[in-house]
This record gives sequence, structure tokens and C-alpha cells, in this order.
Amino acid sequence: MGISGLHLLLTYKCILECDHCFVFGGPNAKGAMKIADITEICREAKKLGSVEWIFFEGGEPFLYYPIMLKGIKVADDMGFKTGIVTNPYWATSIEDATEWLVPLTKLGVSDISISEDTFHQMEEERNYPGYAKEAAERLGLPIGAITIEEPTPNVSERSGLEGDVVTGGEVMFRGRAAENLVEGLPRKPWTELRECPHEDLQKPGRVHIDPFGFIHLCQGITLGNYKETPLSELIKSYDPSAHPICAPLIEGGPAALVKKYDLEHEDTFVDECHICYRARLSLRDRFPEYLAPGHMYGENEE
Repeated sequence: MGISGLHLLLTYKCILECDHCFVFGGPNAKGAMKIADITEICREAKKLGSVEWIFFEGGEPFLYYPIMLKGIKVADDMGFKTGIVTNPYWATSIEDATEWLVPLTKLGVSDISISEDTFHQMEEERNYPGYAKEAAERLGLPIGAITIEEPTPNVSERSGLEGDVVTGGEVMFRGRAAENLVEGLPRKPWTELRECPHEDLQKPGRVHIDPFGFIHLCQGITLGNYKETPLSELIKSYDPSAHPICAPLIEGGPAALVKKYDLEHEDTFVDECHICYRARLSLRDRFPEYLAPGHMYGENEE
């Protein structure tokens, strides 16, 4: 498995609780990485020999700002390119945004992606993304925007892929989005949903790692936990044909997952993520080590 990118969910905590969030980020979310966790992950990444990028995400990584900065330095010192994904709640003015960003100019950050859409709207009188962009540009930092469209009955085709810097991308109907945003949207027969359009589960090019140690092939579908087995060993030993969730998804998408385990289901779903998430919810008790943590399925919300 030639993993080129590790996406560290530094925390699940976020100041916002967006309806579209498929990791159930929010103010009451639990979990945060320690510097020792990040250091161990980076050391294991070096053993793989294929990792180029370490991204710091969340939740909201700026909520643990000193840990994020130290983590970026650790990754940079080991030769990795680094990136950040942020909302950006901290950009309350151009002057203040500059203060937050100045330390990043000394760390060689290669990518900063900010959320800029109605889901992340905080205060109408303040242009948080605009302030962040202006400050970054003045400092010579690379910055781009991630925008997610509001789902409407007229939306049926995606325009962006998860993991890329997306402009005009659509909601992915898993996690909180599968609970809050599907009403009134067009649906497809479940038998037509026969592929995973977002992740290459056969030969993944990236994984997400959360603060509890779980390694996610797709958010909520795990490879294992690096706190129990070293990260490099888990990735090198990954056999998609032996994974009880990935194997049917590779063979025939979410429809095959439903068929394999003879799951009760609705006749129609909004998209592949929607049916896959619902199927995984039904299978969590059977495969708790592969469908984890509970947070990804809304169990830790307060």
C-alpha cells in the first residue's frame, strides 16, 4: 500500500457543529493528540518510505495551537511536507490573523486550506476567510479555500473529491450529514449504488489518523489502531480482500455490502455515502474493531 499522505485529526473538537460534518466535530467532542502521538506517527511514516505529506486537520486544529505548531515542526524536521485545514475562527481581523499565521512562515507549511461557505458562517459582520486570505498572502503563505454547497433538490452530481482543495464541492452524506441533510433530496435505487466514488480502498493513497489512535481508510472504516500495533506494520500488512467492510465495497460498492450481510434497508438513498453509512451503522456491533470509533457514528455527542 503506497501511502503518500497522512491526515492527522488533531482533535474532534470544534467551535462549530456543522450539519454536514462527517466526523461529528463540535464543542463537546472528545479527544486530542499529544506531541508524543504526532512524533510516533511521523517516525512510523518514515519507516514506510512512501509518505510525503502530513496534514493537520480536525475538528479544528487551531484549538490546540501550540501542539499543532510543534507537530508541524516535528513533521518538517523529518522531511515531510505539511498542510493545515481550518475553519478559520481565529481570523477576527487581518492584524489578528497575521499574528496567528506568522509562526507558520518559519515552519515551511506547504498548504493551508480554509473553509469558506455557509456551513462555517460565524459572524456576518466579520469576514473571517477574507481576513485569513489577506494575512496569508501578505506573509507569502500558500492558502486556498474549501467550499461546500448547500444540498438542494436540484443537486445530484458531485463536483469535487474529498481530500482535494474543493471549490463548489457537495456534501458527503455520512456522519451528521446523513442524519440532518437528506430530507427532500433526490434519491436513487439502492441497487444502483455499486461503487465507492471517493476512496481507493484497494490501494489507498492516504489514511486519516484520529486522536484515539484509529487509522481510517475512510472516516469510520478502520485499518486498526496504532496504539495497539505500530502504524507501519498495520499499513504494510493491509489486505483489502480480508477486510470485512472494504472487501464487499471494492467488489460492488455499498450495495454489495448490504447484500453480503443481508441488511435491512430503505429502497432508495441520496448517494453512495448515504447507504454506506447506514449499512455501517447496522454492522457496528458485529465489527466494532473495523467500524470505529463510536464518535464517528455520533455516539460521543452530548
